[in-house]
Amino acid sequence: MSTEEREVAEGELLQEQYDVVVVGGGAAGLAGALTTARALRSTLVVDAGQPRNAPADGVHNYLGREGTPPRELVAIGRAEVEAYGGTVLTGTARTAERLGDGGPGAARFRVGLDDGRSVLARRLLVTTGAVDVLPDVPGLAERWGRDLLHCPFCHGREVADRVVGVLSTSAFGVEQALMWRGWSERVVLLQHTGPAPSPEQAERMAARGVEVVEGEVVGLEVDDDRVEAVRLADGRVVAVQALVTTSRAVARSGVLAGLGVEPAELVMNGMSLGEHVPAESTGATSVPGVWVAGNVSAPMAPVLAAAAAGMTAGSMITKDLVDDDTTAAVRVARAARVAAPA
Repeated sequence: MSTEEREVAEGELLQEQYDVVVVGGGAAGLAGALTTARALRSTLVVDAGQPRNAPADGVHNYLGREGTPPRELVAIGRAEVEAYGGTVLTGTARTAERLGDGGPGAARFRVGLDDGRSVLARRLLVTTGAVDVLPDVPGLAERWGRDLLHCPFCHGREVADRVVGVLSTSAFGVEQALMWRGWSERVVLLQHTGPAPSPEQAERMAARGVEVVEGEVVGLEVDDDRVEAVRLADGRVVAVQALVTTSRAVARSGVLAGLGVEPAELVMNGMSLGEHVPAESTGATSVPGVWVAGNVSAPMAPVLAAAAAGMTAGSMITKDLVDDDTTAAVRVARAARVAAPA
């Protein structure tokens, strides 16, 4: 084994330095890695194997892969990256730090892995996703991605024949209920901790046949591993067959802390939806050489959009590396001309 290689637990070889290290191997990370690997760039993906959408039965509105189970989609993506020479390592990147400016062609970052080893990277793509913080109702978290839902485009078709209860926690609850009415004829707004609808909102919901139930939800009724009803604090039981709510999305941005890239509050339509890592449309962050893509920067993005963002970031990283290589080549050529005898 050369001094530039170390053995990985799975028996693979881990290089000391890569052109690109991708932290996170969901749709965004794998799409970015596929792009850089196809561009003949040495690429390492470090992934803990904990996709945000793992509880879901299938990925929807992903053209060409409609209904594919999330882990199957990841397995397909890993195989494609590896087919073009990329390396996928099951593990966690704990830290990332900037190195001294070694000039064009040099590694800019050191990435520390959970087994104590580290790798060097010329460029870094972070696609670690987000964590969903759900309303504090007993039993709710266990239903997430199954019959506790958030996106009608992702899950609406699958529950179109059910009674859908919208668990309101903010002023957005009314709009959620009206939106889901486009998929189900039986929608119930569970006011829970959200504000009461305004007269205009109440009129709109009444016109669409959306029932409004006041009171805080304190538990679920589950039979044969399916939600059948919710229990209210006053003892009432309201029959529902699927639940909808809004989670607070928190970016998994810990690996970026050592680089000075900090998360920021995510605000849409005047409402705080959590936090994300700000970036340009290309995925470039405020730190040169560091890109982000997917739910770590855009928590509301569906899987197909996350993959597209990963490909965009991978393309921009490739261009940056080409520019870097060209600068290095120019320096070598100039030095050769200076050293040549007159």
